[in-house]
Amino acid sequence: MKNNIQMIGPELFGEPGVNAFVLLDGASVPGLVQLLHRCSPQYECLYRGELKPDIAEVAPYLVQLEVDTEFTDLVLNQGWGKHWGVFALTPEDLFAMRQHLRRFLTVHDSAGKPMLFRYYDPRVMSIYLPSCKPDEVKAIFGPVSRYFMESDGPDAALSFQHKDGSLVQKKVPLTEVQGSK
Repeated sequence: MKNNIQMIGPELFGEPGVNAFVLLDGASVPGLVQLLHRCSPQYECLYRGELKPDIAEVAPYLVQLEVDTEFTDLVLNQGWGKHWGVFALTPEDLFAMRQHLRRFLTVHDSAGKPMLFRYYDPRVMSIYLPSCKPDEVKAIFGPVSRYFMESDGPDAALSFQHKDGSLVQKKVPLTEVQGSK
């Protein structure tokens, strides 16, 4: 049986000129800050400024994934199925993506009160994207060509693309991920 790197890797790294990122939820990934320091991938916290240690531990992080690295292997093999985060594919670099994705961290309720929006949790993103109006889809995608995440279980993947003003959603059994596009 193939491992997650063999199954999901071609989806993340199969297109020339496209960078693979993962938006990781520090609240879902045990010891994420230490893991980032130990493995040293290129990453940025989506929260601004100097964070207190307890906030840094649960903050969202944008990490650029590279083929055949310890960090990528850990995310795909240990995090898949545990709602660690959402993958984003784009031709943009880390800093452009950080700027784009920071815009969605805060939403306002009907009374105008600001609230944190945990869109980087696949359980949230998979429900949020299909509920978006066309202008909202365009905004959340921006430079992102595709969002990719686990489905409601570890045995399936969800792929979301913005094409011709519409959201295209595809659910693919994990055993078929390698051959899909």
